[in-house]
Amino acid sequence: MSYQEQRAIVSMITGLFIIGAYSIYAYGKVQSGAIAADDMKFWAGAMLMFIGIGIAAAIVIQIIFHILLSVAVAVQEKTRNGQCDDKEMQKTIESDMVTDERDKLIELKSARIGFIVVGIGFIAALASQVFNHSSAVMLNIMFGSFFAGSLIGSLAQFYFYRKGVSNG
Repeated sequence: MSYQEQRAIVSMITGLFIIGAYSIYAYGKVQSGAIAADDMKFWAGAMLMFIGIGIAAAIVIQIIFHILLSVAVAVQEKTRNGQCDDKEMQKTIESDMVTDERDKLIELKSARIGFIVVGIGFIAALASQVFNHSSAVMLNIMFGSFFAGSLIGSLAQFYFYRKGVSNG
């Protein structure tokens, strides 16, 4: 599995973890009666808190991913050659992380798919207001669409690395 595929999987897992944690937190608060379902201050604070948690988690998890990748390359070099030369290991890691035109095309196509999901979510959030749902529903649809866009964009990236991508 390539570096880019592994990175996409790590991003998907991180996103699923964050949206799962947010869902459990928000559902628990509403079900326990600790907050009213239309308390906009709570929803705004919870969303901001989980955006911050998501950013911090993504940074920490990517750092851990790169450390584990380096260790895996070192072990692979050690088993293949019987020794682990730092320069060879560095070369192997750098060659895995090279970004070419194909990688950029895959990034653009997957980002486009993610933006389409976010756009659909935004329209759904506006439609929720037309159908007289609470503003909290609108906020949650928008928040969920941003996470869904990120997840589906990462999934598309993984798919394109597996199946290939055309210029068309």
